[in-house]
Amino acid sequence: MNKQPSLFGGAMIIAGTIVGAGMLANPTATSGVWFIGSLLVLLYTWFSMLTSGLMILEVNTHYPSGASFDTLVRDLLGQGWNIVNGVAVAFVLYLLTYAYIFVGGNLTANALGGQALWVGQIVFFLIFAGCVWWSAKAVDRLTSVLIGGMVLTFIWATGGLLSHTQLPVLLDSVAPADTKYWIYAGTALPVCLASFGFHGNVSSLYKYFEGNAPKVARSLWIGTLIAFAIYILWQIAIHGNLPRSAFAPVIQADGDVGVLIAELSKFLSTGSMGKILSFFSYMAIVSSFLGVTLGLFDYLSDLFGFDNSRAGRTKAAAITFLPPLIACLLYPLGFVAVIGYVGLAAAVWTGLVPALLLHASRKKHGMGKGYRVYGGMGMVIWVFAFGVINIAAQLLSRADILPVFKG
Repeated sequence: MNKQPSLFGGAMIIAGTIVGAGMLANPTATSGVWFIGSLLVLLYTWFSMLTSGLMILEVNTHYPSGASFDTLVRDLLGQGWNIVNGVAVAFVLYLLTYAYIFVGGNLTANALGGQALWVGQIVFFLIFAGCVWWSAKAVDRLTSVLIGGMVLTFIWATGGLLSHTQLPVLLDSVAPADTKYWIYAGTALPVCLASFGFHGNVSSLYKYFEGNAPKVARSLWIGTLIAFAIYILWQIAIHGNLPRSAFAPVIQADGDVGVLIAELSKFLSTGSMGKILSFFSYMAIVSSFLGVTLGLFDYLSDLFGFDNSRAGRTKAAAITFLPPLIACLLYPLGFVAVIGYVGLAAAVWTGLVPALLLHASRKKHGMGKGYRVYGGMGMVIWVFAFGVINIAAQLLSRADILPVFKG
């Protein structure tokens, strides 16, 4: 009898998918609401995203192992919603794959002694796309190693910052009494949503754990809580050392790590933090690449009806990896023009669609077989409203209607 995959491995796939390089954007995106506000925004986002993921899991229990978003949405919500959802899923996951190949390839090229960018991209692609093609277990094993490395480098990089955290800076207690914080919550929400994306992996884990829904649910809880804890520690490390009033250069540089470290160095010694964070970023990019592409791989396998044989996995891998690789080689900076829309598209399939799916599933199938998400109809409304709020925040931000913190 085959031993079932470990709960730890499933949790690492989720945590690794979530904690990508986007984590580095959180302190900048939440600098307007500052630390207490960022805690509440991140808590609201974590709970809503976890709940919507568990909704997908409950719906999944009514379908065969291997069924992904395409099967669920087409059967429960119809072809119209399936097209909208399919476009949103493909847009987000393909664009993230494209971005990770570009950034990971650039770091790989530098690590290989300054090779050409395309060489780094090909090497990055062959090694890590090969893991996804091989099996979910390979992704599980490698992601577990990467998360271990990320935790070590994270502690190494932020240990000094955490020990030097100043409460007056963290709580912005020297700010004038009329300082406004909550007016900037709208611009922080979409970035936080993008920082908790794992929904493409729910069906993959359900298949990986051979239909053991409670075990998948525990993986989602543990994986998202690990990510949440890392985010909070990072917020403390940055917001506790770099005053809110000194954030302007970091905001102007779109949260660039080099600029962030340069500003921090004005208030305390940062030592080799830049190099350590480069290691952390590389492992975060690889683990997110593995998690994102595993979800895309399984979604496309379901969409096109590929089986789990080597031939079927090779066809799925070709459709998963070749389009973003080719686009990356031909248009290496093309993702910059559209990356801002990731949060908008993600809100559709991490907020609106899971709530609609669960409502339709319970009407058609009754409660989940072996797993039922908490909260009843109230939670369906909560998650749907979460999606609407994030879409509104994205649109109002892009229309320059929501106030933006400048530092």
